[in-house]
Amino acid sequence: MDQTSESSAGKPRSFHVNWHNLLPWLIPVILILIWQLAATAGWVNSKLLPSPLAVVQDGVRLWQTGELPKNISISLYRATTGFVIGGLAGFVLGLANGLSKISWLLFDSTIQMLRNIPHLSLIPLVIILLGIGETAKISLVTIGVMFPIYINTFHGISSVDPNLIEMGKSYGLTKRQLFTKIIFPGALPTILVGVRYALGVMWTTLIVAETISSNSGIGYMASNAQEFMDMETVLLCIVIYALLGKVSDLIAKALEDLCLDWQTKGGAAND
Repeated sequence: MDQTSESSAGKPRSFHVNWHNLLPWLIPVILILIWQLAATAGWVNSKLLPSPLAVVQDGVRLWQTGELPKNISISLYRATTGFVIGGLAGFVLGLANGLSKISWLLFDSTIQMLRNIPHLSLIPLVIILLGIGETAKISLVTIGVMFPIYINTFHGISSVDPNLIEMGKSYGLTKRQLFTKIIFPGALPTILVGVRYALGVMWTTLIVAETISSNSGIGYMASNAQEFMDMETVLLCIVIYALLGKVSDLIAKALEDLCLDWQTKGGAAND
């Protein structure tokens, strides 16, 4: 072994920090530290704005009693069910209207009129028709999720380059092959943008639905705590919603990376 190898072997390995992974968390961490400092130093009224430590302690207490995991699971069930139903409905309608002019003429105008009605304004009507049970909350989430996915699916399908479709036809591809090899892959990036946007709408809708008419869920916990001025629980619920929203966005981003991996490989191959 030469001297260069020996000297390099003797040196300890340096610890490499990936700052690109840490930067997105820098501002939230700084804000939490400032918040904790302000509460500890008495710059803010701890009854109105408890410290992050107090919020965490309240979360641990509610978790140990079983109240927190129970309400989180209920909110996750409502959000997931509404997202699946609304997402499938929006995807199917967007697909049909993007592929068929007859379907577009028949449905699109009505869908656009309904889309322009703020779905949260339907809460009184939904309560009158469906009560305050699970069906009402899931229906509101379904309505809120459906339109973003419909718009992005329709736009993605209708925006596929017609020259690619003509080229596929000239190669003798069947309608099914045209869809699976050209149309759907071309529309997929736009569809996934719709999924990501719909996830945000899902949580926004659920927060309002659970706050106004509910006896369970994270929104109910926040509304109930507000009546008793329990600010630790109110802030805890806000933090939980923020974390759930972030996790949803990370899942959507991972789905984009997985489904659009062919684009990255194609770009690398062209380089």
